Amino acid sequence: QVQLVESGGGLVQPGGSLRLSCAASGISFAIYNMGWYRQAPGKQRDLVASITSGGSTNYADSVKGRFTISRDNAKNTVYLQMNSLQPEDTAVYYCKARAPYVYWGLGTQVTVSS
Repeated sequence: QVQLVESGGGLVQPGGSLRLSCAASGISFAIYNMGWYRQAPGKQRDLVASITSGGSTNYADSVKGRFTISRDNAKNTVYLQMNSLQPEDTAVYYCKARAPYVYWGLGTQVTVSS
């Protein structure tokens, strides 16, 4: 059974930082391209950052320079380091195994508010 379990969300003040983790099981993690997506209330789910099996990364323009995606294949885990958080970053953040097959986690809430 495939599972993607996100953790690390929470409430943070503007300018603060959070580190999200996504632990994968039931897949050959090292061969998967992985991604972090987010969905704010009333909006569509958008790509935040992605990382290939080879370690190449891609970021949405809105998070470039503030967020960093990384992976640890030994731990079957992908991370999203989020710095300089702003209220517009408030959303549910989802982990996705993108290829060769698609799997989603259940999400973790990130709220940026003073």
